[in-house]
Amino acid sequence: MIQAKGYGATSKESEIVPLSFDRNEVGATDVLIDILYCGICHSDIHTARGEWGPAIYPVVPGHEIVGKVVKVGDQVTRFKVGDIAGVGVFVDSCRSCAPCKKGLEQYCEEGMVPTYNGYYRDKKTPTYGGYSNCYVIDEKYTLHIPQKENLAGVAPLLCAGITTYSPLKFAGVGKGHKVAVLGLGGLGHMAVKFAASFGAEVTMLSTSPSKEADAKKLGAHHFALSTDAAQMKALKGKFDFILNTVAAVHDMNKFLDLLTLEGKMIIVGIPPEDSAYNAAKLISKRRSIIGSMIGGIAETQEMLNYCAEHNIFSDIELIGVKDINTAYERVIKSDVKYRFVIDMKTL
Repeated sequence: MIQAKGYGATSKESEIVPLSFDRNEVGATDVLIDILYCGICHSDIHTARGEWGPAIYPVVPGHEIVGKVVKVGDQVTRFKVGDIAGVGVFVDSCRSCAPCKKGLEQYCEEGMVPTYNGYYRDKKTPTYGGYSNCYVIDEKYTLHIPQKENLAGVAPLLCAGITTYSPLKFAGVGKGHKVAVLGLGGLGHMAVKFAASFGAEVTMLSTSPSKEADAKKLGAHHFALSTDAAQMKALKGKFDFILNTVAAVHDMNKFLDLLTLEGKMIIVGIPPEDSAYNAAKLISKRRSIIGSMIGGIAETQEMLNYCAEHNIFSDIELIGVKDINTAYERVIKSDVKYRFVIDMKTL
């Protein structure tokens, strides 16, 4: 086994603390990555604190990983020592079900193997995430990082980026479409960048008037305050798509009214309570609600290549490992623009 070090939680009441743990040895088709940067996702906090059900403690969070390949197995063909590589939200799947064969491994019928807080296919070896000095992963589930600079700004693309790129591509968003992005956070700021780069007319919907300037800097053409009844009334029937990134309890129905005939609301945020919707609002205009979760390996690579070509990065605050607990509290308060990334040199 490889002796690794990192930061994680030992219980749901625990802060994020230094930990040592074992990783598998490098197998024939594996690569060993020396981690340079790892983003902090809100799901890291939910998992570490047991808010999404019992976690597998100790849990080492982190699934927005960028690093350098330092060792490869003797059957590896896609990577070599020195390559910059990425690891996203999952690190394996069954490889044989219909979704896996379609390149939709995130929807694996047996369940994808999460980058942390899960078990490998042997059902007994736990996965530990990117708040760590290294990661061992099969080359099939490893991403090439084409960018040469601002690698810290690349890390959140492995979750926040693909979580918004995938549904926008699936929905066919492009020139001539009017798109609203609901919520300007880690996901929302990437959604604005992608939708605008695809040629859509983008409106940011937010409860915070202070976010208007940022939204427009990110590429939004318009801004509307979702708490202003007059502004919401003026936007009725306006949007072809609404990308809903909100993970807090909110009234979905008032936003369904903003959709055009056959308009689509795309859900990527998971509120803590079940959402209610008025069926008549869907039926009367043949509207639909779509859910989406990250992307497969091929699509994630496509997204990384697209970002390199169009100079798209996540807006980040770079922190040291000793600042993780402070960062967690700031994420909960939405006090970050727009993603924290841990500099693993500080480990």
